[in-house]
Amino acid sequence: MLFAATQVPPETTQQAVGYPTLFLLVFLGALVPVIPTGALVSSAAVVAFHHSSPLSLLFVFAAAALAAFLGDIALYWLGRRGMHSKNGSKWLEAIRSRAPEERLAQAQDKLADHGVMVLVLSRLVPAGRIPVMLACLLAKMPLRQFARGDIPACLAWAVTYQVIGILGGSLFPKPWQGVVAAIALTVLISAVPSAWRKVRGRESGSQHA
Repeated sequence: MLFAATQVPPETTQQAVGYPTLFLLVFLGALVPVIPTGALVSSAAVVAFHHSSPLSLLFVFAAAALAAFLGDIALYWLGRRGMHSKNGSKWLEAIRSRAPEERLAQAQDKLADHGVMVLVLSRLVPAGRIPVMLACLLAKMPLRQFARGDIPACLAWAVTYQVIGILGGSLFPKPWQGVVAAIALTVLISAVPSAWRKVRGRESGSQHA
């Protein structure tokens, strides 16, 4: 009996380690936007899809959405502190460095037209989150107002990348195959906007030549 009680099912062990790890990585990815958080969520959704527990996908969604929200709030709070500091801060400089002038101008126009609802779109568009966040900082948006707009943004983001993972998990019998497919799809989604901007830049350059 003692031996049986000390045995933990492998799936339970994976979940006990996996959910906190997913939460931590997504949280850090929100603070330091170099971690592919979308791919992480999709991969976790693939693994959860193949688990026997029906709550696995719900736990992935909850961990990803909450971590993304808390990470956004922490980064915005650090950015606000930098805005009010005479010498700025490394966090504010990091936000500025990842928001090109053209993208920032577009974000400011959309923020003026649509208010905090633009945060939802910014979370779904690759590389769109930081320019919109900087636009909110420059507009001196209160943290509470930013949080209200960021809640649906993080929920929509978590749902979107979880659906990608579920699709990958349903198309392939092995979890690792679905993970590879989900990562490939998230990378493709991330690359499309950048490639489109390059094509538009070349077209506009040729017209002015």
